[in-house]
Amino acid sequence: MSDKTKIEWTDATWNPITGCSVVSAGCKNCYAMKLAGTRLQHDPSRIGLTQDSAAGPVWNGQVRFNEHWLEQPLHWRRPRQVFVCAHGDLFHEAVPDEWIDRVFDVMRYAPHHTFQVLTKRPARMHAYLTRFMRSPSWDGYITRDGVASGDRPEGSVLFTPAGWPLPNVWLGVSVENQVAADERIPWLLQTPAAIRWISAEPLLGRVDLFGVSYGGGLYVNVLSVQDTPEVIVQPRIDWVVVGGESGAGARPMHPEWARSLRNQCAAAGVPFFFKQWGEFAPTVKVVNEQTHKTEDYDLGGAMTRVGKKAAGRLLDGVEHNG
Repeated sequence: MSDKTKIEWTDATWNPITGCSVVSAGCKNCYAMKLAGTRLQHDPSRIGLTQDSAAGPVWNGQVRFNEHWLEQPLHWRRPRQVFVCAHGDLFHEAVPDEWIDRVFDVMRYAPHHTFQVLTKRPARMHAYLTRFMRSPSWDGYITRDGVASGDRPEGSVLFTPAGWPLPNVWLGVSVENQVAADERIPWLLQTPAAIRWISAEPLLGRVDLFGVSYGGGLYVNVLSVQDTPEVIVQPRIDWVVVGGESGAGARPMHPEWARSLRNQCAAAGVPFFFKQWGEFAPTVKVVNEQTHKTEDYDLGGAMTRVGKKAAGRLLDGVEHNG
């Protein structure tokens, strides 16, 4: 956990909960999982959270509540964008509701920060967060168990209906391919949130946000508000982050997958953030024999391993920071 980070789309990471388990293809080379089983394996926040395998450390499904880090954002005076549980999943099945309560309590009492929550378990997120939907006419407190009270019960995490959903909390889902998009985005759309976003990193296949399956085989454009006889989807995706994979076992991201999401966002007026190419790039540096100057040579859709730093984060020569 740190109030500084190299992650391009946020300012700080906050890890009140660590630990996770592999649920889909995007988890294969999880950097947090590798760190927990190597450099951080003896850190109290990571001890015993991974097991060795032929492919290296793998999450074992155990999670840890790091209470000594819980109130850290309350002491950060300068407003920050804060990535929540960067080394775990806030809505992991092993995380008790009481832990999530305490995390949301901190986010509520730090309105000067923007908290970016990202999960691969949106059904749990939806189930947890819809418990707080109550009549806005109630001016007291609502506990997690739905008990109304004019006073704050000791030790309870509470929310006022008028302040829900929390305006400084962005809810997002990880989407690595179309299967993940069809599974996770519909849950996100049904969950109360001030801002909804997706992180398509590592992007492992083409994702069509104009055709996400919304149950029963119906497809809708999740980048725009839809109102059809079959289904009403009032919310939409408000922000899209795209990135390729980095690290020793990185898989290449086809340029057309990234361009497609960029174009979909541009057509819908949705902010687009291109985080990185990762280990592989669609261009290489070559020396022009006539000018003797170094130029970018387009590989025509092929990818070559050059390393994250050399690959950079320009998409067709443009840095996207939406």
